[in-house]
Amino acid sequence: MAAQSFDLIVIGAGPGGYVAAIRAAQLGLKTAVVEREHLGGICLNWGCIPTKAMLRSSEVFHLMERAKDFGLTADKFGYDLDAVVKRSRGVAKQLTSGVGHLLKKNKVTVIMGEATIPAKGKVSVKTDKGSEELTAKNIVLATGARARELPGLEADGDLVWTYKHALMPPRMPEKLLVIGSGAIGIEFASFYNTLGADTTVVEVMDRVLPVEDAEISAFAKKAFTKQGMTIMEKAMVKQLDRAKGKVTAHIEVKGKVEKHEFDTVISAVGIVGNVENLGLEALGVKVDRTHVVTDEFCRTGVDGLYAIGDIAGAPWLAHKASHEGVMVAELIAGKHAHPVKPESIAGCTYCHPQVASVGYTEAKAKELGHEVKVGRFPFIGNGKAIALGEPEGMIKTVFDAKTGELLGAHMIGAEVTELIQGYVVGRQLETTEEDLMNTVFPHPTLSEMMHESVLDAYGQVIHM
Repeated sequence: MAAQSFDLIVIGAGPGGYVAAIRAAQLGLKTAVVEREHLGGICLNWGCIPTKAMLRSSEVFHLMERAKDFGLTADKFGYDLDAVVKRSRGVAKQLTSGVGHLLKKNKVTVIMGEATIPAKGKVSVKTDKGSEELTAKNIVLATGARARELPGLEADGDLVWTYKHALMPPRMPEKLLVIGSGAIGIEFASFYNTLGADTTVVEVMDRVLPVEDAEISAFAKKAFTKQGMTIMEKAMVKQLDRAKGKVTAHIEVKGKVEKHEFDTVISAVGIVGNVENLGLEALGVKVDRTHVVTDEFCRTGVDGLYAIGDIAGAPWLAHKASHEGVMVAELIAGKHAHPVKPESIAGCTYCHPQVASVGYTEAKAKELGHEVKVGRFPFIGNGKAIALGEPEGMIKTVFDAKTGELLGAHMIGAEVTELIQGYVVGRQLETTEEDLMNTVFPHPTLSEMMHESVLDAYGQVIHM
């Protein structure tokens, strides 16, 4: 059987791959996408979407516990964990089927199977029915990543979980250990803690949410501790002793090893790129610590071969992958493509309280040689936040003192994952402090705090 020929073949149908395929098809390229498991990838099936559905359930449960604060009565309320999970899986399924519809609508050929690249411009796909041979001048690697597992801390699905197990839990944890306080770890810690698990978070770095601004991390730790979590920083889980129904964790803190018992452990210690069994080494593709090395246009150095999303390195975010997918498709189609700037991509963590940021932290800005002006505004000074019953939080902005350039913005509090995009647009448009100060923000909204934080950086804050 003759090989099928395409202008572009995308390997992986996650938020980077399927978006690249759709955009390429819109630009007139004959496009195929190869996916070995689920359309939508980890994000839609096991990451971004189902976790937010579960966190929404815990958020509503938290509000029910606070009914009296709002003049309401809610008696005999509780939760059904199986129903919570069922809802989250339904949300994921709905969006996954939507991806299939979009690919079909845009006339993208979808091939379910495992792809390898035996030679430049060639893709071999192992399917349920055998194998298919494909050719294309351009190939995009969008194979994503998977959970990193450390020796001795491997998941077993019973006592020790990865994010997949945590999304379809066999039981509700009573005493939970979360290893790692990045976005994945903290979101699961927040979910299970809200539903009543006695939760401990162990972080090897000197603070929780270590990629965030130090002030935001400190605020988050205070909030988590107030909610009943135990936070252990500068700590490392050295060993897990597994027995029937329990795990004894050996945790090193300040040079001493402590033993703590838990019934469930969630390991959230980062990710590794899916670079194996693709044939990359024979092609001459450079791989560094499980990630494909690329230039700013996602080119691998091998003619016609690109890598986008998690496989291409940090930041490991779905929206970064999607934007890279569009950029590469436009580049292949001969359009003027704009490279992705990592420092202008927002990061969002959907714990309670939410955390969001874009650009440089105050410390990083100073390290880069900037003289900075810093503004802060607390949620307690905002009318809408008080009306919502969400007075805890803050917004911090960092500006270049000489040019007025917005170097970074950092937030913690209710709905900040929705607010951050205002500053993202500001950075994209190279907004200065003057532009933001002269912008009229609607009242009463949480967004007014964004304005006040800018005003505070320049000594003009009104409501504080």
